Amino acid sequence: MSFDSYDFDTPVDRRGTWCVQWDGAADRFGADGLLPFTISDMDFTSPPEVLDALQRRVAHGVFGYTDWRTEDFLSAVRHWFSSRYGTEIDTGRMVYAPSVLSQLSQLLRMWTEPGDGVVVHTPTYDGFRKVITGLGREPRGVPVGDTAALERQLARADSKVLVLCSPHNPTGKVWTEAELTETARLAAAYDVAVVSDEIHADFVHAGHVHLPWTRFAAGRWALVTSATKAFNFPALSGSYGIIGDPDDHAEFLRRIQTGEGLASPSVLSLTAHIAAYREGGPWLEQLNAYVAANLRMVAERIHSAFPELGWQPPQAGYLAWIDLRPLGVDDEALQRELIEHEKVAIMPGTTYGCDGFVRFNVGCPRAKAEQGVDALIRALHRLAR
Repeated sequence: MSFDSYDFDTPVDRRGTWCVQWDGAADRFGADGLLPFTISDMDFTSPPEVLDALQRRVAHGVFGYTDWRTEDFLSAVRHWFSSRYGTEIDTGRMVYAPSVLSQLSQLLRMWTEPGDGVVVHTPTYDGFRKVITGLGREPRGVPVGDTAALERQLARADSKVLVLCSPHNPTGKVWTEAELTETARLAAAYDVAVVSDEIHADFVHAGHVHLPWTRFAAGRWALVTSATKAFNFPALSGSYGIIGDPDDHAEFLRRIQTGEGLASPSVLSLTAHIAAYREGGPWLEQLNAYVAANLRMVAERIHSAFPELGWQPPQAGYLAWIDLRPLGVDDEALQRELIEHEKVAIMPGTTYGCDGFVRFNVGCPRAKAEQGVDALIRALHRLAR
């Protein structure tokens, strides 16, 4: 089936669907009925090409044990990396797991011991921090863009892994070729393994280019990613990775299939991945243009209200990381205003280890994004010095 255009404006009611962003807002923010701009999934339906493929697979009616090491899936991944990133990958080094965080957890168990340091960029996606600390490892934060601080942390004898978020969540930074080359050089110099989480790679905006870690890798490394973020089917689960060292690759498979008992993936996840990578490109291009327009709208309204912030849209993603520190607004007071008076839920920067910021999700119809940014501006007007 062929589609010439896609509808991102029509709202989809997600309430009552066990949805973390909508149905779980009260648990996180302590109030019912909030309009959420929080967890990083989108309010859009998945591409019709993906939905068609899922419906055909459901109609088959048999959902037995499944093997991900099929040419249908592997060739779809090869096609995506080749056509979208101009990068050829060795699918013989691929692995599969329920999520990128489950892959990270397994890699940290393989490459570190309790008490070892794991270097991350700050602000830090809270999922990374939970995995690292939950395994008894020590997160070592390095400000985004601070190469000297990165080298200091990598040089510590017990720093064993660098977790690279590429593009970066929550800032939306796209790492340049020079930055990735230097990161690879430092990691190799200090014998630190690199895990590059590239789940946000498909959202890079005009003027920027995502470069997969496979182009820079040396020593121990893994690239972990998934189509679930870009094509909005995280509830189907499923992620894949590429591991450089053959022995590490074999050990990861052994652990995931025996120790974790995860030999059979979700057949619907495989179906969705294949359809997304084979047929979903036009939908993704239109989605990215729509999201970029949402971000420009946010920038225009914030600049009109608070030009002193100088806020610009991110280089990638649908998450607006907004520095409010020039306004001198207290984080807790802002959250009270947003929740109690504006009835919206927006993630505070403290979730990612940074006071004075918010992370505002605009992966939604424009009318909803407008409601959210206007609510944020009203709350800031009441609180700003």
